[in-house]
Parts: sequence; structure tokens; C-alpha cells
Amino acid sequence: MSETNPAAASEVAAPHRYTAAMAAEIEARWQDFWDAEGTYEAPNPSGDLAGDPELAAKPKKFIMDMFPYPSGAGLHVGHPLGYIATDVFARFQRMTGHNVLHTLGFDAFGLPAEQYAVQTGTHPRVSTEANIENMKVQLRALGLGHDKRRSFATIDPGYYKWTQWIFLQIFNSWYDEEADKARPISVLIAQFESGERAVPSVDGGARAWNELTATERADVLSEYRLAYASDAPVNWSPGLGTVLANEEVTADGRSERGNFPVFKAKLRQWNMRITAYADRLLDDLEALDWPEAIKLQQRNWIGRSEGARVDFPIDGEAITVFTTRPDTLFGATYMVLAPEHPLVDKFVPEAWPEGSHEAWTGGHATPAEAVAAYRVQAASKSDVERQAEAKDKTGVFTGAYATNPVNGEQVPVFIADYVLMGYGTGAIMAVPAGDQRDFEFARAFELPIRCIVEPTDDRGTDTSTWENAFGAYDAKIINSSNDDISLDGLAVAEAKERITEWLARKGIGEGTVNFRLRDWLFSRQRYWGEPFPIVYDEDGVAHALPESMLPLELPEVEDYSPRTFDPDDANTSPETPLSRNEDWVNVTLDLGDGRGPQKYRRETNTMPNWAGSCWYELRYLDPHNDQKLVDPAIEQYWMGPREGQPHGGVDLYVGGAEHAVLHLLYARFWSKVLYDLGYVSSVEPFHKLFNQGMIQAFVYRDSRGIAVPAAEVEERDGAYYYQGEAVSRLLGKMGKSLKNAVTPDEICAEYGADTLRLYEMAMGPLDVSRPWDTRAVVGQYRLLQRLWRNVVDENTGEVTVVDTPADEDTLRALHKAIDGVRQDLEGLRFNTAIAKVTELNNHLTKAGGPVSRTVAEPLVLLVAPLAPHIAEELWRKLGHTDSVVHQDFPVADPAYVVDEAVTCVVQIKGKVKARLEVSPSISDAELEKIALADEKVVAALDGAGIRKVIVRAPKLVNIVTA
Repeated sequence: MSETNPAAASEVAAPHRYTAAMAAEIEARWQDFWDAEGTYEAPNPSGDLAGDPELAAKPKKFIMDMFPYPSGAGLHVGHPLGYIATDVFARFQRMTGHNVLHTLGFDAFGLPAEQYAVQTGTHPRVSTEANIENMKVQLRALGLGHDKRRSFATIDPGYYKWTQWIFLQIFNSWYDEEADKARPISVLIAQFESGERAVPSVDGGARAWNELTATERADVLSEYRLAYASDAPVNWSPGLGTVLANEEVTADGRSERGNFPVFKAKLRQWNMRITAYADRLLDDLEALDWPEAIKLQQRNWIGRSEGARVDFPIDGEAITVFTTRPDTLFGATYMVLAPEHPLVDKFVPEAWPEGSHEAWTGGHATPAEAVAAYRVQAASKSDVERQAEAKDKTGVFTGAYATNPVNGEQVPVFIADYVLMGYGTGAIMAVPAGDQRDFEFARAFELPIRCIVEPTDDRGTDTSTWENAFGAYDAKIINSSNDDISLDGLAVAEAKERITEWLARKGIGEGTVNFRLRDWLFSRQRYWGEPFPIVYDEDGVAHALPESMLPLELPEVEDYSPRTFDPDDANTSPETPLSRNEDWVNVTLDLGDGRGPQKYRRETNTMPNWAGSCWYELRYLDPHNDQKLVDPAIEQYWMGPREGQPHGGVDLYVGGAEHAVLHLLYARFWSKVLYDLGYVSSVEPFHKLFNQGMIQAFVYRDSRGIAVPAAEVEERDGAYYYQGEAVSRLLGKMGKSLKNAVTPDEICAEYGADTLRLYEMAMGPLDVSRPWDTRAVVGQYRLLQRLWRNVVDENTGEVTVVDTPADEDTLRALHKAIDGVRQDLEGLRFNTAIAKVTELNNHLTKAGGPVSRTVAEPLVLLVAPLAPHIAEELWRKLGHTDSVVHQDFPVADPAYVVDEAVTCVVQIKGKVKARLEVSPSISDAELEKIALADEKVVAALDGAGIRKVIVRAPKLVNIVTA
């Protein structure tokens, strides 16, 4: 709802009062000063950004925000919450003796700019750069202390040259499981050439490396490369004209952006083999100072599970399943494959076998018809939909039977959408007695249910009477034996171990580890993204561009959008914007491989919007280097491993929890590859992670559910009205589309940037979401006015501080504030730090009279990280010629921090009988003596004997009577 500054409206015009107009003048002047002086420039130990060697010799702190996307809407007051917080912390670290790297770039590739280009014809670069400039103005107005020499946007060719370069390092690498690290692909080729490593069979035959064609070699290497192209099931959105990562698809099978239907389709796409790092991504979480909730999300996303791989023979082939419960193999009465499983087409017979249940066939004349129809149905569902606990189980019999390897039984093979090709092997053995989903499927399709775990409840072993599955881990195994092995009577753990050993001995399985994590889909059918530095020869073999040809820049195109189709037409395939520029696509190049100039076709997909944010912390370190990704000495200085730990990384990384399993996981993956290849010294990019909360706002909606402008809503008698019509109110996000956005520009104009900074930091704990209330901003404005009045005469503008010593009460208030604020700022507890500053400021106001310089100067320094403009101005008025930014943060005198007296509670039989004011340093013996002599205690005892006195000096005495 609309508010103006009530304090400003009611102010008597004292000529030197701290007002919004004065704040604006002060803030603009000091921002210009900081820029001109390079106040926030952090020197590197060497290179073009080397500077003051004394400052570079100090302990370093690298403090970083998740950088913003430059939206056309600009910032609302919710966006700067994290930026202000890191700025406060960075300023505090400078004042405590650190060389602080704190800067901000822009994550500028992405779909919004491309969509704007489609709508307006404006090149995405033009609109994006305009948005960046607007956002820079807004951020500068907040007084953020960034080293602007280090800023960049991911769309800068000088930046994405190195994004492309990193992609090529990943493309030209493989994961050596013996070394447990990535190594150059040239090492693998050398092993194949020498015979040290056997060449995988090609077309079923074993041949030497030099006997393979170039295409065959490329196919072999593609199975090892950490970046590879493959035909795989992907999420295809005809309405958007692009494929999507799983994370970009909603639970109801639609695109997160645009709300279009998403289908499963098999397309050739680039992938990152992040699964090779699954164990390390999981294990290395332990040493990180991250919120436990984020660690848990990553652990769940990676999804490590131990079990066994088991082969079920079928028509000369084998269906391989992964199971965490190999002890239940004797209870497997059917199998289910993902509809996309490649083996399905190999064993589907021409006709239904005799005895096929009508419920199994889906009413189709042949197995092939049934499978084809079901695949179409399954393709219209997202992975999330397919795994949902649907009431009605769907599936169809393939017409084939596999052999259960433990008992020789023929078990029918179904396809069903609840099994995903992207998880495990894309096939499961179904044990309906022990798994609820299998149980429901078996009931729906009239399949046998065999009890193989002795129930510990009263249901008995007759499964025909069961209402649900029974899968307890503390039960005994039954009905599980053959001529070679018996699991009957064993506990689950022992049974799992015994059957796994038996499977391995028989050569039909082995113990193994499975992960939920899938390889990262890395292609997008869009224009506004990094071009792949890949070309294809006439045989379709992919070749990396040499470094001398980087950056490969985006060409001009007439239409920025991928070709879109009927959103419901699954039988379509991508056509990318880049493919339309034939002059750019079809080229003759000399790649420096000894073949001379050859004809090639460029890759026409672009990288996903995550690519640029996978490594940007490194560019901040050495932003102008056009010869190396980063100078090793500079990287080691800012991000080298901590003592006793294998990783270093960014000292503090602040951003939203919504990036837990996308950006953060991808960035960790890239960092590990670069570490393995020797380009960086830290195996992890971010040492400490902090997730700020969200600033929320009330959303007002009319009777149609449409958001109305919050600023125009009126409140009357606890109800809300817009243009006379009653509207509803609900706390939610802040945003332009919700018509409740408040911009920092508005608040800065009404109160000044320092007031906005204080208000956002004072609203509550940084990691908790909180509602915005414009009416409450004035409280921090008044705090700054009182601070100003405690140093400056509002009528004359003269400094009023005196050089006489402060009284004891004031010194005690000062040093308690110093001690508390220091601890709070170190712990990112900015709201309580402001409360302590307020308490001290109020003490001085109430005391009246001029403030001692010995108090005024430390007070200004306490405020400096939080409200830097007014602190800089007051510091200068106090007679200092150097910036407040690099002053030492005050240190509390312990003598004033300790209370002169504390309250001691005296209890008799656990009930409080007296309270004593005693010295904090009193001994147990002295405290006991005083307590027993106290009048109230003597009266309460009333002559009773004392069995024991428990003393916890200085705060508790507990008397136990006889």
C-alpha cells in the first residue's frame, strides 16, 4: 500500500538535519569518491591487478554472491538482500585486517532475452547490455563495495572463450577409475595404441586400435569422454522448440517456462558425464561448511545405493537389473522394463503366447501393437508423473518371458511407465510381496505374489489375504532356496551377503553401487547461449576447435527463436536458430591436425544457461587474462586449500537455496575436472555457503483472482479494497507480475540507501524469509538521524563531540556494543548487530549533552559496515582524512564487557527463594556463605537441616534440605 516518508513530512527544516535529501547528496558524493580512489580494489599478488604489497600480504577473504540475471524489470527490494549482506560482511572483514575480494558480474545468457528478441526484433545482446547498465546504476546506489575492475558478463566473448575452452578440456578428458580422476583423452588413446588397455569390441569383434576406422575410434572414445554426444531419451517440448533438463520440467509434465507439454523423445544431444564423479561429489560434501539441508538435497539427488546387479536370461540376451534387495530374488514373479528400453524390440514376438491374460494385452491384437501404443502413452508423461503414486497402475505385457536365475521360473516381462530408463538399468525385477508399487501392479494384472519374508505382524503368509506389501528389514527370509543355496531363516543383511556371493560365483550377477544421478543434458536448441566449439567432418565425427579459434562467437540470424510446433505434436524434432545461417554452419577449416583445410559443419545447439555460472568464481580472480584460464599463483592465493583440508575455495558464497542441485552441483563437477587436470588447486569451488531468506510481500487479488496494484490498495476496518472493490490479501513473492514490487530506487529516494541497507539487515535473521513493510523503514531512518545528532549540531553543522573522557556507564555500554557487534557481524547476525548499535545510540541520546570523542569514533566505526555513507561522512567530520573503509574495527576492553554484578538465584528444593546481586568473579565458597546468610533464605529454611548445597557460581545456589 502507498506510503511516503512520515518522518520527512513532519520534519522541521533544521538546515543541517539528516534528511533524505542530505542522504542523497552524501551518498552520491562518497560513491564518486570510492570509484575515483579505487577504495574497494583488492590487489592480486601478481599480474595486472597487483597493487599494494602490504595489503596483498594480509590474510585474504573471497566473498561472493550468486550473480544476478539482468532482467528488464530491474531490481526490487527483495533482490539486494544477499548483496547487502555480503557487502556488510566484506566491509567488516576489511576492517579486521583482510585483503577482501568482493565483486559482482552478470549471468546474462538465457531464454528471457531471447524471447524478448523474438517479440521485438532487438538483438539479445542489445537488450541484455541495456539491462546490465540499468542494474549497475541500481546496485551502485546501494553503496556496494565491489571491485569493479573484476566485473564481467557471461555474454562477453572474452569470458565465454574460456567457457568454451573448459568445455573442450572436459570433451578431451576421460575418467580413469584406477587413478580415480580425470585424465587427458590422449592418455587413453596411448593405452589403446600400446595394448596396455584392451580396445572395446566394435560390432561384436575385438580389434587393435590401428585397425579401427576414424569413425570407429571416435565411437569408442565417445564412450569414455566426459563430454559426449549420444542418442538418448530427452524431454522434448514442441511448444518451446527445445529439449529441457529434468529439472526444467514440472511435476505435471509441462515446461517450467511457458507451461507447454513435454514429451519423451530420442534425440542426439550433448551430455556431461557427471556420473563419473558421483562418489566424489557425495564424499566431498562432508568437509564443506554448507547448510545441512543443502547437503541433504545433494545427497538425495546423487542417490547412492548399494545392492547387486542380476542378469535375467531372455532369448539369448540378458535383462540386467539393479536391486538393493537381492535377498528377495526368489519372490520375483515378473519383470518390468521402461518403455524406452532398447531390448524390448528384440524380444517382442509376433503373436501373444498361449495363456496370455486379457488384462496383460491392453486389448491389442499383437504384442507389437500393444508396445507401440503404450510407448505413445508413456511419452506424454514427465519422469515425475511416471513415478507418482497413481491409483491405477498401467502397463502392458511384451509377450516375452525371462528366466529368474535363482529358481529357473519363467516370469512375464512387462513395460510400464513407472520404470525409468534414466535410473538404474531401466529394468526391475518385481517382488510384489515386498514392494507396494509392485504389489498394486500385480493385483491389477493378476500376477502371482510369493511371500519370501516372514511377516512380523498377524497377516500370515497367504498373500491372497494381504491388503498391502510387507517389506520389513528385521524379518526372516522364507521360501527362498534351490539346490545350491538356501536363504531360509536368515536375517536380511546376511541373506543379501550370501545371495550376492552366490550370484558372483555363478557369473550371473555381482555386488555393485548404483546412483540416482544421471548424466547432465548439455544441449539447448536456442540462439542466446554459448556456441559449442565443435565441428563435424563429412563422416559425422566431432572435432574440437583449436584454442586459436576461440572464442567462437554467435553469428547473426534473422530469427532468434527455435522453430516451434503444435505443443501437443510429439512427432516433431528440433530445428535450431543457428542452423539457419548456412554460411556460419558450413565452413572450411584447418584444425591444425595435419589434415589441412577440410569441410566441416558446426554444432548448431548452444550450451545451457548453467554453463557460464559453473566457473565464474575463477574469472573474478584474473578477469583480464587472455592467455590462461587463471594464473596459477593468483588462483592459489585466493582459493588454495586450507591448512589440513583438501579444498579451499570461496570463503563465503551467498545465494538462494533453490540452486541446491543445479548450479551448485554442476559447479562442483566442473571444479573437480579442472582440479584433476591441474588447472586449479582446490577440489571444491565454495567452502562456506549461506542461503539468505526471501523478502516477501502481500499480494492483493480481486474476485477474478487477478493481482491488483498493491500500492493502490486501501485498508479499512481490517479489510482491503481496490477502487472500492474488496480484495483478498496473501503473503507471497514480490514481483512485477504480482503488482507488489517495491524498487530500491523508491526507498532510496524517500530515505536514502543507508536506511534501506539497515532496514533489510534488521528485518530478521538473514536466513529467514520476512515480509516487506514500507511503513517500518522509517525506524532505521530515525536511528540514523539520532546518530547524526549525536555527532553534528543540526542547526550549525558543527561537530559537537568533546575530548573529555566518557563516564563509566557510557564506556560499559560502548564496549558491550563493540563486543556484541563484532561477534554478530562475524556470525552474519546483522539484525542483532543493528539492535546493539541502536541500544548504544539510544544510551547516548538519553544521556544528553555532548558525546565524548572516545565514544563517538568507535560508534561511527561500528556503523561503517552497515551504513557506509553516513559513516564516511561522520568520520570525515570528526577530522580524519583517510577513508573509514580501511580503519580498524574497534576492539572491546574486557574490563568493561564483564558485568559489575550478576543476579544469582537461590533455590530450596528447586523453588526460588531469593535473588542476590553478586560479583561475576565470586568463588563457590564465598557465594555459598552469602546465600546461607541471606535473610530470605534463613526465613525459608526455618531451622531445617541442610543435606547438601549445590553451587554454580555466579548464577545459582541450590539448597537440599535434610
